Amino acid sequence: MEASLLEAQQLACWRAERLVFAGLSFTLAPGEALLLTGANGAGKSSLLRLLAGLVPLAEGRLLWHGADAMADLPGHARRLRYLGHQDALKPSLSARDNLAFFARLHGGDPMAALAALDLAPLADLPARVLSSGQKRRLALARLALAPAELWLLDEPTVGLDAASVERLGPLLAAHRARGGMVVAATHLPLPLPDARELRL
Repeated sequence: MEASLLEAQQLACWRAERLVFAGLSFTLAPGEALLLTGANGAGKSSLLRLLAGLVPLAEGRLLWHGADAMADLPGHARRLRYLGHQDALKPSLSARDNLAFFARLHGGDPMAALAALDLAPLADLPARVLSSGQKRRLALARLALAPAELWLLDEPTVGLDAASVERLGPLLAAHRARGGMVVAATHLPLPLPDARELRL
């Protein structure tokens, strides 16, 4: 088995003066996937935000290649993609232009990313006219742009029909085949074979 790239050691998180979780440890090696499961409010989204460097660690350490991942937050941000509950789309921009903006920051081909999520026919439509499922697929299409080693996905299939969830499978598989890692919070099955589960 390949050596761990990401290591969480005794993580703790407080939210609104309430301890959400403590003593949380896990490792993730290239190509691995970890599913975060548990009841609403158990801390799945908080853990993803913590792993992304968006909220501070209350306790514990997050290591990347054995070094403190949080010592260089801009560097840590460059090695990951975070997809939260919000789709983070500009309503007035077309589907293509939404991805083109992201591609200017990170690289990649917007049309290829649209095709990966079967959105190419909608490329010129403004995001505001897309259905909720189409908007979610457009947000997910950002993952198909320039590669990043770690994908942090918060309920990635919300609003998606069965065909769209199935379409996500090859994107996740290709990412893992390149050595990419996935941490995903979910209440529903995801196309991530052999994923480990961490129940909060």
